[in-house]
Amino acid sequence: MRENPYHLAQVNIARMLEPLDSPVMESFVAMLDEVNALADRSPGFVWRLQGDEGNATYLRPYDDDRILFNLSVWESIEQLKAFVYKAGHGGVMKRRREWFERFDGPNVALWWVAAGHVPTVGEAKQRLEYLRANGESAHAFSLKRTFAPSESQGILPAALVPRCAT
Repeated sequence: MRENPYHLAQVNIARMLEPLDSPVMESFVAMLDEVNALADRSPGFVWRLQGDEGNATYLRPYDDDRILFNLSVWESIEQLKAFVYKAGHGGVMKRRREWFERFDGPNVALWWVAAGHVPTVGEAKQRLEYLRANGESAHAFSLKRTFAPSESQGILPAALVPRCAT
């Protein structure tokens, strides 16, 4: 069987009710390593943004210090859904209101990338902003309304991406 030339990138943000080191966030922080390890060994997992701590809680790409940023890449929509809603992460999703505010507008964006491409924080922010401004399309979408890689414009499989001469 031929390997899929596309992977699914996802970004999600959440605004904490209180700072990360507060008692309100304690149970969330206590679960981070376990949930991240579960993601790492989940079928279809490719990559996630992380620092030396093994997570991305240090990153603050927005002016608001209470916004957490998560960026990962998966082999398929189905595999991402299985992790988000069925695996041990489902319990975290059910408890999210204990730690995070409700967003006005989307806080998750998905888009297709060439297999092997590692999305940047800037790219992820742009996709989320595009989704907020323009609604769902093949450029940026959610798990509620997905698009196939063939519907996306501007994606080249990694084997077709031009290489720079050295």
